[in-house]
Amino acid sequence: MSPAIGQVQLAQAQLAAGEASEHRPLIISLFAVFVVATLVITVWAGRQTKDASDFYAGGRSFSAFQNGLAVSGDYMSAASFLGIAGAIALFGYDGFLYSIGFLVAWLVALLLVAEPLRNSGRYTMGDVLAYRMRQRPVRTAAGTSTIVVSIFYLLAQMAGAGVLVSLLLGITSDAGKVGIVALVGVLMIVYVTIGGMKGTTWVQMVKAVLLIGGTLLITFLVLLKFDFNVSELLGKAASNSGGGAAFLEPGLKYGLTTTSSIDFISLGIALVLGTAGLPHILIRFYTVPNAKAARKSVNWAIGIIGGFYLMTIALGFGAAALISKEEIVESNPAGNTAAPLLALHLGGVDSAWGAILLATISAVAFATILAVVAGLTLASSSSFAHDIYANVIRKGKATEKEELNAARYATIGIGVVSIGLGALARDLNVAGLVALAFAVAASANLPTILYSLFWKRFTTQGALWSIYGGLATAVGLVLFSPVVSGKATSMFPDVDFHWFPLENPGIISIPVGFLLGFLGTLLSKEKADAGKYAELEVRSLTGTGAH
Repeated sequence: MSPAIGQVQLAQAQLAAGEASEHRPLIISLFAVFVVATLVITVWAGRQTKDASDFYAGGRSFSAFQNGLAVSGDYMSAASFLGIAGAIALFGYDGFLYSIGFLVAWLVALLLVAEPLRNSGRYTMGDVLAYRMRQRPVRTAAGTSTIVVSIFYLLAQMAGAGVLVSLLLGITSDAGKVGIVALVGVLMIVYVTIGGMKGTTWVQMVKAVLLIGGTLLITFLVLLKFDFNVSELLGKAASNSGGGAAFLEPGLKYGLTTTSSIDFISLGIALVLGTAGLPHILIRFYTVPNAKAARKSVNWAIGIIGGFYLMTIALGFGAAALISKEEIVESNPAGNTAAPLLALHLGGVDSAWGAILLATISAVAFATILAVVAGLTLASSSSFAHDIYANVIRKGKATEKEELNAARYATIGIGVVSIGLGALARDLNVAGLVALAFAVAASANLPTILYSLFWKRFTTQGALWSIYGGLATAVGLVLFSPVVSGKATSMFPDVDFHWFPLENPGIISIPVGFLLGFLGTLLSKEKADAGKYAELEVRSLTGTGAH
């Protein structure tokens, strides 16, 4: 890239920041309106949260459509809105593969998990596993896995919040970005401790409506720009990206080498299998009155999420067509600001409409982040309080009030950890970070859930080997992968201690999780309780005795 071109791109970025700064009062007002509105909802819901059922499962009072909308709000995270748009803008066809994987994953959740889980559990994944196994070790393992997966997912949301608000407020210092991450952490702690599941669910429903509305608006404006000619849009995106025809073909990110091809397969496996093991998605099935509503809510979610991911084509390729690749990278190396920059360019970089559109879309993205972090924090704090504190530490003798207090204290602890790690991950692509959470969930949680529901011989030792083995393998490989060190976009770019070549460990860690569950069961000296399995089977299929 020549110095002259670089200066032009820097000037463009400065112009965008200048326009944002001119209208900063409007931007801050939009953010404030959303934050205040969601806090009002949270306080209102908090007043209706009277017992554990209300805090953990919203009193099981939400309809299939309401839960489907909330599931969509929980699932369409910063990775969907910011990360995928950025990945498509930078890598074309290969970036769109994230959208396909995230959507197809719901078929696994619908066909294998949603209905049996709703029938078999009460509040957490640990309830299902502990039904026919030794409570304390299995609940400890389930709680540990839930917290680790949730924190991986929270990293992505924190990173997205940091780059988004930094762009809008013109914050360039590392201290300022860390401050933004801390602000999001504080807000999520408030949402969960006050509102519980009821408050979180209503926030997620509002956020889903805002996100779909905002995405529809941007999609319409992008297509209008190209006279609703998708072919012309794709052609302009290919030429403007600098990649030419290769931008619209597989291989720009994955497929150039054998390693990147394997990395793509690993990513695909993690995305497709990960959703059915994500704790914050699994607990949503407990908020409806019965298994039929759980199944219907997944159908609603598939329709809403499917429509959204189709529109990410317009977001990503629209950004590639209307904004130079260098300007996107200048704003954020991982491409996380492509969608907000697209809004600015559609309205006009040098116009008030551009700033208004930028502020509106960014407020929607911020809403997305707040809603998802609340859901993740609720999942992990619930698992700690219900599985580890109430059933392991207190051996089932904790009162409901003590359990809820433990959940609130856990929320604060998880929030602090997430703020610290999110500050380190602020320059990583949020879609890639979420893919790591999917890999960990598919390696540790999914094998244990499926074995527990469908394999009569499965034992406590098999469950422990599967959870801890899959968890250790996935997290261990990530620590020694290019995600953490060895690349300019790594969490620690100045050091290199990676030896695992893939950015996603799923291709190894997921089979390891299933294999260890199988071997742990075969090598176990204990025998599975056939009577308990029969009870669980009847309950999971019919709903008899379900809470």
